[in-house]
Amino acid sequence: MTMNFDFYMNDMTNQARSEMEASGYKQLKTSEDVEEAFKQPGTTLVMINSVCGCAGGIARPAAAHAVHYDKRPDHLVTVFAGQDKEATAQARMHFGEDHIPSSPSFALLKDGKLIGEVGRFEIEGHDPMSVVVNLQEQFEEHCEEL
Repeated sequence: MTMNFDFYMNDMTNQARSEMEASGYKQLKTSEDVEEAFKQPGTTLVMINSVCGCAGGIARPAAAHAVHYDKRPDHLVTVFAGQDKEATAQARMHFGEDHIPSSPSFALLKDGKLIGEVGRFEIEGHDPMSVVVNLQEQFEEHCEEL
């Protein structure tokens, strides 16, 4: 039995994308999508998605559950590292020189400026609930009650 690698990867990425969309995140697939989304006033949570195990087992579940909170970002968006390379690179340009690119990860923006982040080192090896708590602490500090 042989497996077509592209078919397998498409299945994985489609599942990962649908999980984020079901959780209320808008897919940003081009640099233009990123620029439009980052111009929006207010707070924006960016989930940098990937196909690795810590994305599927920790980051995406945390992304889904963290937003069920009294204070949450005004906008939820996601870019897919390794898949939508142009959009991911464009998003990372907004995170500043001190940002260490990693995936999966989260960036919290206010009026297009980075105000908080959760890097892969705070995801990989942790449980989803600790990532949820980390994100919600940032929401508490920077977001308005909805």
